[in-house]
Amino acid sequence: MPIEDHSLINEFPEYKEDIHQLKMDDAHFKKLYDEYNHLTKEVEKREQEIIPSTTLEEEKLKKQRLQLKDTLQGYIKATRLAAEKA
Repeated sequence: MPIEDHSLINEFPEYKEDIHQLKMDDAHFKKLYDEYNHLTKEVEKREQEIIPSTTLEEEKLKKQRLQLKDTLQGYIKATRLAAEKA
């Protein structure tokens, strides 16, 4: 059973506006964002036992989601920094 809301907005509320703007303006960010949401839904289905899986499979998906979350956070920070320098 899911314990937390792992939506990107919930993970990084301080970047809410940045996330929204990047989704609208940056196709690569939007692709990564959609992939993150897909992984989150897959993890939740396994946590809720809607899709049977092993603990190893679930952990693998969680690690992929974590790596993608780190990538997205770096993308957001780099975009914000570039905008501040402009």
